[in-house]
Amino acid sequence: MSQDFLVEVGTEELPPKALKTLMDAFASGIETGLGRARLTHDGISPFASPRRLAVFVKTLEPSQPDRETSQKGPPVSIAFDEEGNPTRAAIAFAKKCGVDVNSLEREKSETGEWLTFQHVETGLPAVDLIPGIVQAALDGLPIRRRMRWGDREKEFVRPVHWVVMLYGKDVISGSVLGIEAGRLTRGHRFHAPDPIDIQSAGEYEETLLKTGYVVADFHSRRAQIVKAVQQAAKRAGGTAVSNDALFDEVCALTEWPVPLTGAFDDDFLSLPREVIVATLTSHQRYFPIADKNGKLKPAFIAIANLESREPDRVRNGNERVIHPRLADAKFFWNTDQQTPLCDRTAALKNVVYQKGLGSLHDKSMRVAQLATVMAEQIGEDKEVVVRAATLAKCDLMTGMVGEFPDLQGTMGAYYAADANEPEAVIAAIGEQYLPRFAGDQLPTSGAGRILAVADKLDTLAGAFLLGGKPGGKRDPFGLRRAALGVIRILTEGAVDVDLRKCVSAAVDQQPGIDNRLRQISDELHEFITDRLRSYFIDSGEGITTDMFEAVFVRHPRSLVDFQDRLRAVTEFIGLESSISLAAANKRTANILRQVEFDDSHTLDSALLSDGAETVLYHALQAAKKEVEPLINERRYADALRHLAELREPVDNFFDDVMVMSDDEAMKRNRLALLAELRALFLGVADISRLTPAQE
Repeated sequence: MSQDFLVEVGTEELPPKALKTLMDAFASGIETGLGRARLTHDGISPFASPRRLAVFVKTLEPSQPDRETSQKGPPVSIAFDEEGNPTRAAIAFAKKCGVDVNSLEREKSETGEWLTFQHVETGLPAVDLIPGIVQAALDGLPIRRRMRWGDREKEFVRPVHWVVMLYGKDVISGSVLGIEAGRLTRGHRFHAPDPIDIQSAGEYEETLLKTGYVVADFHSRRAQIVKAVQQAAKRAGGTAVSNDALFDEVCALTEWPVPLTGAFDDDFLSLPREVIVATLTSHQRYFPIADKNGKLKPAFIAIANLESREPDRVRNGNERVIHPRLADAKFFWNTDQQTPLCDRTAALKNVVYQKGLGSLHDKSMRVAQLATVMAEQIGEDKEVVVRAATLAKCDLMTGMVGEFPDLQGTMGAYYAADANEPEAVIAAIGEQYLPRFAGDQLPTSGAGRILAVADKLDTLAGAFLLGGKPGGKRDPFGLRRAALGVIRILTEGAVDVDLRKCVSAAVDQQPGIDNRLRQISDELHEFITDRLRSYFIDSGEGITTDMFEAVFVRHPRSLVDFQDRLRAVTEFIGLESSISLAAANKRTANILRQVEFDDSHTLDSALLSDGAETVLYHALQAAKKEVEPLINERRYADALRHLAELREPVDNFFDDVMVMSDDEAMKRNRLALLAELRALFLGVADISRLTPAQE
């Protein structure tokens, strides 16, 4: 009879930022293991809290299903002699199968008759398989560094103190991570310090909740925290400043979450908003409170991991902790302002950016030069981008950024404003690191976009110079993220710069560059292009691989141009004529390639003899007058719509005209006509690479 299954691994406090990942990976590992073992069930539920990882499996089958197996032995002609007696081959096969020769069967096939052994393999009990499945799932967890504890040989992310494994009401005998499984768990450290007996797998969650003061379900506990924070903020007359990562981390730090509201001195509100938020969230995992206008209130929400009989004492304790934190921040703020941002540029010379790539000052100068190259291409103010690049890294020399590294760039903008730098410079400094992560906002100012791209390209070029190109899943320097950031800024921000020239300029400026210059530049450009392919195909705009390749082979100068061509191709492929024209372009490309057509052969209208080729010629001339200006204006969608009107004369040409005429002059002239047709389409994209969906 099917029963519920539960496994729980009890540990010291697990790393909060990794808890959700570990929970999901554990559940996935159990599910994979059960699938491989052919053990069916009705669903899996993960659980996690600071001191436990658990998986609950609904109605797990008690054993594997039986399955028929067939083993093929030697041919009958070899298995028996002329008198019908079994040979050594038959006897050996029977021994291998664990039966006598008379129990073997014969099976005929196209290649002859063979000895076979048909056997029903009895499925193993689930309880015999589960310990191995659990161990394999734990071994497969994404743990960067495992540790040993006591005198044990087993390794895990944290020391393990207990293991629960139940099938229905029965304990599954077995050892996991060197700990013998049982039914005793632990509840909250303070509210329920004694061992708790789990009577059955199905009672796990409820028992921990009612007896152990533990909300074991991560998602339920998180939802409880979100609701509690929102309600507490509303009672305080505002809304909570929060994000998903903070809620996840607070959830990973608590088993019995209890909200409380605290306050801090109004004087600290003179600090920049970002500093207060960073102090409360990064250091203490508190939730700041903002009024309806977004201005911070001198209050916060903390989530305690217990239900205190004296909540005021807990509240006061949290308030006492936050005061020196904010006082330190105010000290840094006041001290940093005593030194103008521009006076910190010299200090950058004393800080190594990366071995082999010079100092932070060297990097700033490289970024400034590259930003100038980009600004010249799009008409951005060069003085602004150079000034912004020169000051961009200066806030790394401040006490505030030393305390809060995540505020780099943000504090630079504040200190630049304090020094009365131009607004455009201030904005660029504040936006230089955007986007910081997938889905993050992009720079909005022209100088900010240029500075952000230049900084990322310099980082990429330096890493490639040092041989740091990512391999496999490893990307310690976040180069894939940097490349995607470049792509997003250039495309979504419509920054119309020549990408290859920018990449080459970034590589040229690296120190100690040698004869690998061209190779590194090509590798970096290819690396960005690979990210570009995924970016467009995953964009949700219906872009396919063949569409991307159709544009890619034309090597557009900028990503903005690339995007415009792609969107035009996407629209074109939806036209009724696209199937026929794509096929015609493919046929044309094949013909010209096979004959190795020389573009020096010009089209002579006097040699046109067939009606269909004359019609196509005149249609092409009319199309060129319409299309070439559109291409020059980068109105690619309009250009392809005009070219789509060539469907009928193109189809008629291929139906009625023999391109490979015996007359050499006529053949060359017809090839020249096809070359003109192909060139007109290639002004936008290589349509021959498209595979439009058939009706």
